Amino acid sequence: MAKGLRNLIRLGEWQVDEKRRALGELLTMVGEMETTLRNLEAELVTEQAAAAAMPVEAGLIYGNYATAAIRRREDINRSIAEVEEKITEAREELRLAYLDLKKYEIAQRQRDERAALELERLEQATLDELGLQGHLRKNS
Repeated sequence: MAKGLRNLIRLGEWQVDEKRRALGELLTMVGEMETTLRNLEAELVTEQAAAAAMPVEAGLIYGNYATAAIRRREDINRSIAEVEEKITEAREELRLAYLDLKKYEIAQRQRDERAALELERLEQATLDELGLQGHLRKNS
């Protein structure tokens, strides 16, 4: 059964690593979306400045651009919110996988400690028997 626990520990470690990796990918995705959002905001400010500098030429074009940029910003914010929900779920899955792993590790540690105590008890019993036999030989 000890072999079974070691296999469960290895499997648990693998699952925790996979869940960490998935969480990392989601966090990276949010970071990239936030960067895209910041770039869009910077681009919007640049376009506003350009439209202000040339109001006649940009007047017709800027309105469509601003509408599209606002729609893009809303889409990115919606995507960020969706991925953040997935991040919450992924964190919970990681927490549960980690708890399972810890259960297996604690059970294995307890088994190892019991085995060590049993071995120590057997060694002490052997030493006691040898001492008793030596004593008996000495007194006979």
